[in-house]
Amino acid sequence: MELYISIAIQILITVISVVGVFVLTGMTGMFSLGQAAFMAIGAYVSGILVVNLGFPFPAACALAVIFTVFIGFIVGFPTVRLRRDYISLVTLGFGEAINALLNRAAAITGGAAGFSGIPPKTTLTLTVISTIAAIAVVWKFKTSKYGRQCIAIKSDELAAKSMGINVARIKMIAFLLSVAVTAYAGCLYAFFTTYVDPSVFGWKKSADWVIMVFFGGVGSLTGAVFSAAFLTGLPEFLRFLAEYRSIFYAVVVLLVINFKPAGIFGEWELTMHNLQEFKIKAIKAIKTIKKLKNKN
Repeated sequence: MELYISIAIQILITVISVVGVFVLTGMTGMFSLGQAAFMAIGAYVSGILVVNLGFPFPAACALAVIFTVFIGFIVGFPTVRLRRDYISLVTLGFGEAINALLNRAAAITGGAAGFSGIPPKTTLTLTVISTIAAIAVVWKFKTSKYGRQCIAIKSDELAAKSMGINVARIKMIAFLLSVAVTAYAGCLYAFFTTYVDPSVFGWKKSADWVIMVFFGGVGSLTGAVFSAAFLTGLPEFLRFLAEYRSIFYAVVVLLVINFKPAGIFGEWELTMHNLQEFKIKAIKAIKTIKKLKNKN
């Protein structure tokens, strides 16, 4: 039972991280290969505040998120003004710099050996509530005027600018929201594993999150949540394949991205209106099948 709870918590933490990346990539069209660095900052700062300075867990998480957003502002202020391909390069460099800093600051972070002694505070209940809250915040942002402006920028940045949208400001808002969500996921991760080391937060993790956004549907929050849960849980449920599970995982991702470039859900969202439409179509299909059977 504990194994399944552990897997569930890992899946939910990944969902929160991917929801953060969705704001950046799925809504605004910016690609960050250093997003895991913000998770690392959240994890390390919250862990150090609790272990070394005796801060309570909630206060440590709040301060860690605020500090990470501040770092995100410093990084994002010049970055969001660049072209999309340059943004990915700058964030990649930032991620590698943070990784190097964590390794070198051994007196504070433990260096390559990692930072341990973090008390276990992340429970399944807390993670479920946090996941629901993160999804709700991002959904509210997507349906707000800022979200619509993000989507306009993603579609055509020049046209959005000509319509009076402050592109740099909107991109910065999206970037900072993404940073905050990812940093909080880092806090949950640190107090779940009770140990963090720099190797966990490399650019490959950031790339995995971007893949998950595309796999589920680049314009769908529902798709981002589904793909994060599915692709994180899949390797765990394929343990019986031993070393072949990684190959199977890669094949599944490649098949979806190649044959359905818009992702599984495309831009479809799980809303009451869409569910009603789906229900109506399903009822019509069932009636059609029954009529065909009766004729035969």
